[in-house]
Amino acid sequence: MVLTRQQKQKILDDLKEKIERQKAMIFIDFTGLKVKDLSALRKKLKETDNELKIAKKTLINLVLKEKRIEIEIKKLLGEVAIVFGYKEEITPAKIIWQFSQENPNLKILGGILENRFREAEKIIELAKLPTREELLTRLVRGISTPISNFINVLQGNIKGLINVLTQVKT
Repeated sequence: MVLTRQQKQKILDDLKEKIERQKAMIFIDFTGLKVKDLSALRKKLKETDNELKIAKKTLINLVLKEKRIEIEIKKLLGEVAIVFGYKEEITPAKIIWQFSQENPNLKILGGILENRFREAEKIIELAKLPTREELLTRLVRGISTPISNFINVLQGNIKGLINVLTQVKT
């Protein structure tokens, strides 16, 4: 479908606005993905304040050059879509990676984090990292376990003393 100049300008403006707000951009190839699967991915992304945008490579390339983000978008194979992460850098990578495990037609091509292009392997590595909440849970568990063990040891001494005193009393 041929786009008019106005439609292209609207897409460019939309992409510029999204690039301004983003903390992470991940490029994916969705060739062969069914519409219902793509809709399910959009829904998952939207729940965590992320967004999937499909546009022509030439339009994406124009916006990235204007924003001084160095990447050759035309070298990315397949039909390219961009996933924008607005709150966190890791969440969109996790969602896409998990989705690609269920749908092999979806391929991660790379991403832009901190205004630098990262290869697909780095994005997948990032996706496998635990979330912030999981790390905080591990930290709290690591701190609380020795304290609770120490309390149990102290209580054991007191209970032992009480047992001895009860036996002496009888």
